[in-house]
Amino acid sequence: MNKDQTTGRINEAKGKVKEVVGDLVGNKELEIKGKVQNTRGKAQATYGDAKEDIKDALKGK
Repeated sequence: MNKDQTTGRINEAKGKVKEVVGDLVGNKELEIKGKVQNTRGKAQATYGDAKEDIKDALKGK
């Protein structure tokens, strides 16, 4: 597991919490910020997954 995978998944979780809390308390700004953070976290985690896959593929050769 690399830094991008870890950080991305942490940001996904934080974003989801903000999104849910924003929805529950009726704070649209917090909800939107949560969605953005969640999406960025997913992108970063996916990037980290790709890096890891490439590293593993190169090791196998």
